[in-house]
Amino acid sequence: MKSVIALLAASAIASSAFAANAVDKLPSGVVVEHIKQGTGPQPKADDTVSVNYRGTLANGTEFDSSSKHGGPATFPLNRVIPCWTQGVQKIKVGGKAKLTCPAATAYGDRGVGAIPPNSDLTFEVELLEIKK
Repeated sequence: MKSVIALLAASAIASSAFAANAVDKLPSGVVVEHIKQGTGPQPKADDTVSVNYRGTLANGTEFDSSSKHGGPATFPLNRVIPCWTQGVQKIKVGGKAKLTCPAATAYGDRGVGAIPPNSDLTFEVELLEIKK
């Protein structure tokens, strides 16, 4: 019996060492899965941020990335899709997260370029800095 208890205790310790990434589920349906915790400040909606990112459709097809444009992208958070405005505010500088964006928080029924109308999107976003 002692060996079973020891095995269960070891299993519990091992599983907590490999705990899942922290996840924020926002009221809008946006999900922020923290891949790497940052140590800097978190931006506000009216801040300008610099990020590396990769965007994919639900089927995994990449439709855009900062590397396609030569490096980090810089933009005001209040001038992008709602998913980004809401989700990036949950990331600390130096952190990386996966944003899962319901269509209503992305491009909705209009679609854009390679993104069909009513598409749920996923972005991996690394927050490099908050510009002042």
